[in-house]
Order: sequence, then C-alpha cells, then structure tokens
Amino acid sequence: MSAVAEIVESVKKLTVLELADLVKQLETTFGVSAAAPMMMGGGAPAGGGAAAPAAAAEEKTAFTVVIKDVGANKIQVIKVVRSITNLGLKEAKDLVDKGAGAVIKEGVSKEDAAKIETEMKAAGAAIELK
Repeated sequence: MSAVAEIVESVKKLTVLELADLVKQLETTFGVSAAAPMMMGGGAPAGGGAAAPAAAAEEKTAFTVVIKDVGANKIQVIKVVRSITNLGLKEAKDLVDKGAGAVIKEGVSKEDAAKIETEMKAAGAAIELK
C-alpha cells in the first residue's frame, strides 16, 4: 500500500472534530488555507486580499444541531429526532429527555441544518445551530 493510500485510510477513521483539528494543523504547518477559492466577478471586490480570508473564516460549512427547548409536544419531538438520527425509540427518548444542550446531530451541512430546524420547529421544539 502506498503512503498516500495509508494516509487516506487513516483519515477515514477520524471523527469530524479530529478532521477539523487536522485541517487547522495542516494550514498552520504549511501556511495554506483549506477555504475554497473565490470566483472572480462573483460579487466579491477584486483585490480584496484581506477581506477574502475574513469572509471565509465567518462562513461555516458544518453545523451541530442542539436542543434548546423540547416544548410541550414531547412525543412529536421524539418522532422527529428518530427520523433525523435513525435512533431507536429508547435512544431518541433518552436524547430528548436530556433537554437543553442535547446534541441531535453533528457536522451537518447548512441545508441539512435548516431542514432539521424546520422539522423540529414544526414538532414544537426550539433548536440552536452551533
């Protein structure tokens, strides 16, 4: 197995938090940025060298969905949590019973986070995106 293939296999085993830490360490070690390049003429001012990295740092691509308040309709919230997480009934109930601060899902895209937020609000729960 080549060195590159071994590295890829090792990276596959990392958690989302470990991957984020790896990216930060690679960026500082090699003086590079993992941010996607900006397209010219896409509304960003040309020559805005200092503004581009600041904007890239503010744009989050992975979100953690956390329960703020379960609300009055706990059974409906449990059903939604089950559909989002694919957990069993007991596991979903335990997660909802934790209440505020319970993590529903980690490392989700902006679109998925918005979808989860819509479903949870429809069930009567309040969530927070981190």
